[in-house]
Amino acid sequence: MPLTLNELARLSGRASEHVLQEDLEETGLSREEVLKEMAERLRVMRDSIRRGLSSDAPSVAGMVGKNAKTLWEAPDPLKDPLLKRVQAYAMAVNEENARMGRIVAAPTAGSAGTLPGALLGVADHLGLPDEDLLMPMVLAAGVAKIINRQIYIAGATGGCQAEIGASAAMAAAAVTELLGGSPEACAHAAALALQNTLGLVCDPVGGFVEVPCVMRNGFYAVHAVSAASMALAGIRSVIPPDEVILAMAGIGRLLPLELKETGLGGLADTPTGRRLAEEALKKAPMPKRG
Repeated sequence: MPLTLNELARLSGRASEHVLQEDLEETGLSREEVLKEMAERLRVMRDSIRRGLSSDAPSVAGMVGKNAKTLWEAPDPLKDPLLKRVQAYAMAVNEENARMGRIVAAPTAGSAGTLPGALLGVADHLGLPDEDLLMPMVLAAGVAKIINRQIYIAGATGGCQAEIGASAAMAAAAVTELLGGSPEACAHAAALALQNTLGLVCDPVGGFVEVPCVMRNGFYAVHAVSAASMALAGIRSVIPPDEVILAMAGIGRLLPLELKETGLGGLADTPTGRRLAEEALKKAPMPKRG
């Protein structure tokens, strides 16, 4: 039977090992092949962060492009380098996506910054080597796989809760494992992150993955780290993790079409949103993508 979050929470050892074993059995790949692929994805994530933090080039539609660099270079009034790092890393990845740069969809392009923002941000803050990140990334992929068995991970299917919610759950579980959390803690970190995105709409201005997507990744990377912190402290989701996924899937089916990546509702349907969409489409008459 396929692994679920509830089952994962009852296991011992490292959560990622159980996810990896299931993947090896399904794909026929070797452990070395999977970890090599994760190392390549990590390399691409790091490269997109590096480019995003150093560039102020505009995005395709011109609505974003310098936010990550602006934050990264700004004074830190809170004196909280972890918070700033996590936010800037996440936004850097998504601004690279908005420039059509190379990124890792994790699990989608629109939510690509949350996992690297949280996981790499925490690792760099603590001075941990990249080799320590490979198994947490395996776990993150496993969490996405579990969620995807209940609902397609796409804003067009379930709203942004299905994209940024899934990425926050992935990141929360990965950070929890990185910091030594048990499978139970990892599963509940994912549930805590996911349940606090329920009902989040997908409302990209003009249909471009720019506003509010770039900043949303910055916010939800921090959200994932918060969920990991709670789970590591012993806090557990009152609603079992698998039921949280079912709740998200149910809400996704109830959301109206206007709030599922169509660019017809939410922020996209404000006067400014409509004006920006018209201006952007003049600059970039291109197919929409998520």
